[in-house]
Amino acid sequence: MTNQQIFNLLKLHASLLELHGENNFKVRSYHTAVFNMETLREPLSGMSLKELQALDGVGKAIATKIDDMNQTGTFKQLEEFRAKTPAGVIDLMSVDGLGIKKLKVVWEELGIESLDALLLACETDQLSQVKGFGQKTQENIRQALLYRKANASRLHYADAEALANQLEGYLKEKNLSGKFEIVGQIRRKFNVVDEVQLVATTPHDELFTVLNGCEFLEQDVKATGLFAWRGKFKDSPLKVEARLCAEDKFAGEVFIHSASTSHLEYAETGMPTLFQIAQKDKLPTEEAIYQKAQLAYVVPEMREGEFELELAKKNELPTLLETSDIKGILHAHSTYSDGKNTLEEMALAVRDAGYEYLGITDHSQSAFYANGLPVGRVLDQLKEIDEINAKLAPFKIFKGMESDIIADGGLDYDDDILAKFDFIIASVHSGLKMSEEKATTRLIKAVENPYTTMLGHPTGRLLLRREGYPVNHEKVIDACAANDVMIEINASPWRLDVDWQWVHYALKKGVKLSINPDSHEVGTIDHVYYGVCAGRKGGLTKEMTLNTLGVEDIGKFFEERKKKKGL
Repeated sequence: MTNQQIFNLLKLHASLLELHGENNFKVRSYHTAVFNMETLREPLSGMSLKELQALDGVGKAIATKIDDMNQTGTFKQLEEFRAKTPAGVIDLMSVDGLGIKKLKVVWEELGIESLDALLLACETDQLSQVKGFGQKTQENIRQALLYRKANASRLHYADAEALANQLEGYLKEKNLSGKFEIVGQIRRKFNVVDEVQLVATTPHDELFTVLNGCEFLEQDVKATGLFAWRGKFKDSPLKVEARLCAEDKFAGEVFIHSASTSHLEYAETGMPTLFQIAQKDKLPTEEAIYQKAQLAYVVPEMREGEFELELAKKNELPTLLETSDIKGILHAHSTYSDGKNTLEEMALAVRDAGYEYLGITDHSQSAFYANGLPVGRVLDQLKEIDEINAKLAPFKIFKGMESDIIADGGLDYDDDILAKFDFIIASVHSGLKMSEEKATTRLIKAVENPYTTMLGHPTGRLLLRREGYPVNHEKVIDACAANDVMIEINASPWRLDVDWQWVHYALKKGVKLSINPDSHEVGTIDHVYYGVCAGRKGGLTKEMTLNTLGVEDIGKFFEERKKKKGL
């Protein structure tokens, strides 16, 4: 088992203990153990019982459970609590706004044991009648359930891409005759994905036999047709479709299944559409399809039927950002706030990943839920940064802060503290239930603060979990342009915020973006890749990406920007 799988089971056990009324000390012991172990780089699966017991916060009882998980994938007490808890109640643990205490009330007083039953209780106004809830809580839970239901069959791009890569690797291993290509949402790099599609010229019987023999796929016999195998990944809602085509139609079919409808419908006056060219002309490559339509070649992730067609017509498509263009990390957390690795561990991991600098941005003091830094801890961190920089030069840690945007749009800390940082990322983390007017006003006020260098995850969304607060993106981007403030593309697969659809507008307004992994541990530094994917969909270039600057240039950039702002 991976460390994360072990942590997940320990957290589940703690939740079940709390749900069934076990004492708080025992519940806290599991959370403490997990918190302490999350900084480990070594796999727990390779540790002996004695080594597990020696870990900070892990006593004999928890060490024994970890050892059992390493042997069997679970442990006795967890399975005992699972046996006396309806599976639907366990599902309810993941509903936003419904903590374990509230869940216990819902289960015991209303007899609710499923997501559908909870939604019905919200829609029939039963939940608001229970002590401790009320209309506002009921509505928040209802919205969370509806959002969850609408996204039940989708995965984050990162997870879907991993499964698509697994399928691709399997098919290559089987040495399929003919050609095949992953197309659809994966090739277009959607934020969230509900299907992996591929096009193949492999003979029908061979392809179907290989797919039916795959241990991680299961066929949907009713949905499968003569020219398409359909099914899903086992233990996942992600669907799979494999379409057959003739050799001479391969490029056309790949193209048709790698573009939006509006992109395919493009045509110059009196000429066939892109779809018609791809379907009928049996051209050898996708490049040839665009050439016949008198357009420059458009990469798959940009084929959304928006600004890219006009640029292709004028042969003015940009040279897009590449992951290799990113020279440093500008949004990361350490154990000073809610990160899992120390400041030096983060710096070494960023350096060893090939980057020139790390902009550390732990949470500010108002973020008490994320162990935000009071002023004294800020000063301690700034001192440690100087010490580490002396050891690691020419690699450099820049002094940053992810400052909470408080309710009135102000930044955390007084100006004398803000002035000590090289740069500030301003982000909203609390008070997320806002109207569009309030959210827009709040963000613009933060953007207008001279200490704000960059606006962080502008809508606060968590993909597949919660919608972001409504924002007038044009007004916010215009404010960033007027105040020389960058916008991040938060590269966490859970966020990808600002959304790619607003990248092109930002570029038109001259607003630079920054690809920020928002890393809370060394293992997520490579999330930069997902931010690059999102940026490319919006036409982002190296020149308009802040952290493509090298260590010396970005240092000068921060200094000159502060001087220009009179700071």
